Amino acid sequence: MSQATQMSAAPSINTNAQAGACEKKYSVTDYKSGLKPIWCAGCGDYGVVNALYRALDELQLEPEKVALISGIGCSSRIPGYVSTYGFNTVHGRAIPIASGVKMASPETTVIIAGGDGDGFAIGGGHMPHVARRNTNMTYIVMDNQIYGLTKGQLSPTSEMELKTTTTPYGSIDTPLNIVSLALSYHVSFIARGFAGDITQLARLIKLGVEHNGFSLIHVVSPCVTYRGMEYFRMMKEKCVPLPDTFYDPTDKVEAFKVAENTKTFYTGVIFKETRATFNDNVGNISGKVCGDKKYSVDDILNQYLAQ
Repeated sequence: MSQATQMSAAPSINTNAQAGACEKKYSVTDYKSGLKPIWCAGCGDYGVVNALYRALDELQLEPEKVALISGIGCSSRIPGYVSTYGFNTVHGRAIPIASGVKMASPETTVIIAGGDGDGFAIGGGHMPHVARRNTNMTYIVMDNQIYGLTKGQLSPTSEMELKTTTTPYGSIDTPLNIVSLALSYHVSFIARGFAGDITQLARLIKLGVEHNGFSLIHVVSPCVTYRGMEYFRMMKEKCVPLPDTFYDPTDKVEAFKVAENTKTFYTGVIFKETRATFNDNVGNISGKVCGDKKYSVDDILNQYLAQ
């Protein structure tokens, strides 16, 4: 697992990316931890981690200024494979822990990684709040439509009538639509990519990190173990790039139309808007509360310890 990090408490309203901030040039190899991934052969998550390597390389981020936070599941193994600071946390709690990292160290580029179960079942309650705060982080959701690590149970995004170990007669639950939910929650940058298209996915991750605010990258990452290679090929055909010529990602009505189209999974930047981030707003509040005064944490603690 990646090393632990020391987080600075200095206030900042910098964007999530530190592109161009470092003089030294890094290569893709510099972002690899040397730990060999142990996903199943053919897993879509291999494409995601390679796209992340490329995105970090294109951004030329200093590894020690990046924190990769994950929850639990197949996808959440990813921090161990990247030579940044990392934290493989508890099930469903990657978002609040990542939020704490960003608040304690605003200059750190914070990337969250997780799956459909981790992020939208046990951890689903955190999504609307990080979205409305617009905390400057990037969330890569690897959606395989199944619980893979626990051997093939139904997940929040599994389709109707799917037979799994927990639904032997077929699912009767309507699947969640991650992109539609993100739009409803007012996520300020939303994109979708396919794990098999590493070039496009790397570009989308890069754009998400560069976005000043909370960004969500929905990755269609099929599970070949519990869904089979035929399902992987079917999802590949289903994923179609959005036409750049006439699609406007600032039009939320059109974005909802794209999100609600479940026959075709359009990939690319689906929605983006500009608004103040959580760090911006905290900085404004701090100015109102503190003014020009300088407060010492030791002095504040001593008030209580003296009693």
